[in-house]
Amino acid sequence: MKKSNFKRWIVIIIMGSLIIGGLYKTETGSLRGKVTDMKGSSIPGATVYFPSLKIGAAADINGNYIILDIPVGTYEIHYSMIGYQKKVVKNITISIDKIAWLNMSLLTQVIEGETVEILAQKPPTEFNQTSSHMTYNSSVLPVLPMADSDESMTLQCDEFNFDTQKHNIMQKGRMYSQPLINPKQQFQFNNSEDYGLIRENTFQDALHNPLSTFSIDVDNASYANIRRYLMQNRLMPPKDAVRIEEMINYFTYDYPQPDRRHPFSINTELSDCPWNRNHQLVHIGLQGRQVDYKNLKPSNLVFLLDVSGSMNSRNKLPLLKKSFKMLAKELSREDKIAIVVYAGAAGLVLDSTPANYRADIISALDNLQAGGSTAGGAGLKLAYDIAYENYIPGGNNRVILATDGDFNVGPSSNAEMVRLIEERRDKGIFLTITGFGMGNYKDSKMEEISNAGNGNYFYIDDIKEAKKVFVNEMRANLFTIAKDVKIQIEFNPEFVSQYRLIGYENRILNDRDFNDDKIDAGELGAGHTVTALYEIIPVGNSYMGPGIDDLKYRKSKLFKADDFSDELLTVKFRYKKPNGSRSRLIEEVLYNDPVRFKYSSDNFRFSAAVAGFGMLLRDSKYVVGFTFDDVYRIAKNAKGKDEFGYRAEFLKMVDTCSDAASLID
Repeated sequence: MKKSNFKRWIVIIIMGSLIIGGLYKTETGSLRGKVTDMKGSSIPGATVYFPSLKIGAAADINGNYIILDIPVGTYEIHYSMIGYQKKVVKNITISIDKIAWLNMSLLTQVIEGETVEILAQKPPTEFNQTSSHMTYNSSVLPVLPMADSDESMTLQCDEFNFDTQKHNIMQKGRMYSQPLINPKQQFQFNNSEDYGLIRENTFQDALHNPLSTFSIDVDNASYANIRRYLMQNRLMPPKDAVRIEEMINYFTYDYPQPDRRHPFSINTELSDCPWNRNHQLVHIGLQGRQVDYKNLKPSNLVFLLDVSGSMNSRNKLPLLKKSFKMLAKELSREDKIAIVVYAGAAGLVLDSTPANYRADIISALDNLQAGGSTAGGAGLKLAYDIAYENYIPGGNNRVILATDGDFNVGPSSNAEMVRLIEERRDKGIFLTITGFGMGNYKDSKMEEISNAGNGNYFYIDDIKEAKKVFVNEMRANLFTIAKDVKIQIEFNPEFVSQYRLIGYENRILNDRDFNDDKIDAGELGAGHTVTALYEIIPVGNSYMGPGIDDLKYRKSKLFKADDFSDELLTVKFRYKKPNGSRSRLIEEVLYNDPVRFKYSSDNFRFSAAVAGFGMLLRDSKYVVGFTFDDVYRIAKNAKGKDEFGYRAEFLKMVDTCSDAASLID
């Protein structure tokens, strides 16, 4: 065929495609509006969903939503949000090149399977297409089926021609244009959430760097926050929101109880690495001793509650009140509760009161209202002063801070907060931080000050998580059995070429810090489990990354393996008693005797699955070829005991990501 004829056929094919595309172009319209509660407060993350089209949108931080390119027709729309009644609106008409308006108010009271009457609000008389507030996120949102409703209405549409090419800040919600969660596109909300930078741990040469030292971490705020992104916001979380150790330690593991010598048992295991079969995984688990609940020391608790204007949304102050009511009901008459609040200034709402005076405590919580700026530093100082005034020798003395972390009046920098807390932790007063909310959530600030305060850090995204923290695991979270717990691993270079600690990036210590009792570290609660994983490269396998030149003045001499009786590594632990100042040392040895992955324990395989999931969320370079399907398969086969359904929920999260990834592929 001549070149001229070939070009002619190409032109004909292209023109024909354009003509056919024009003939079959779908006539579309759009839907926009705002989702609020009955008081008019916006509901970020609320879902608006067309079940027949399988498209929808998540409301932004101002409760606004928009769905573009909706085929012309009459539809049923579902509005939903965790903690609110479900609403179904029928007979919504979408017209060609018009924007339909529908503002929706949701009732806070949850009644399963029930819908309520919906009244349409009149569309605005003007619409500024260049408005700076048009920062909407739209994505395809598969949600659970909702109850049907007999209510129906026809929504009138304003006459607007909408040119989407001029408004590229809006993302198309065309059917299957993008899935619920796009693993390649993270964190699309226009907000001021803040997360500290995490640089993923790399492989270290065991010959020249045989020691790895870190502080334990029993926090699990990151996991609940990730769940909020995936299950409520329908978005992938920011990479720096993913702290893998907090994901792993969100779950408890079936470790044996310790003997009488120490407050925790040490458990080690060696097997294959599921995302790289040329590597191995080392599993290290601690099990804290259960306390005698009948003979618990009394608690002196100070609730430090943020009631500033930034807390004025459904998933902040209202959820906070419900959460602390749960905790109050778990305490006994020997325990005491005081309530300090802060907004523009700090104040004492309830003086230290016996916990069995529940009516007074609940009344004080019910009367809280949000408003004003955030004097976080003044609130912390007052809370510590109240805790010290009511100090119980040998008891559980603790400040429980609840906030979105948006400090902006008084001492507000991370460094100032840390110094304030460090000055008071040595007096025996522990700190627990519970984070609430989204949009302006300051995770980096709360993580740093919680690490300084001899305590723990949680994120409360819904009432189920509140029950986990304040009811199911209340004693483990509030009663410390060991403090300043440090771990140091010495790897035997005869068997280990390289190693990498998975997670704990913010808990790394200098090797010399291990023996320095002045260095602060993490706390272990009653019955808590703590798990850490190392990925290791056995000697003889490929080297990861650049090496270093041979040392001129220090000859590296390897000992024979039989000198250490096949020891792969030595694990050292240091800890102090809750009121102690001198640490105690424990040592354990793990031998070079791996088991095949399928024969490893449920503890090993499930923790490996969670670690793999976290690395996928972080887009780690170490999980090439590993998929969400692999995570699901491993976790499902290692589910084990799941009394409260936490592991089943994890499987749902993984399955959601797997479905999204398959749509992209």
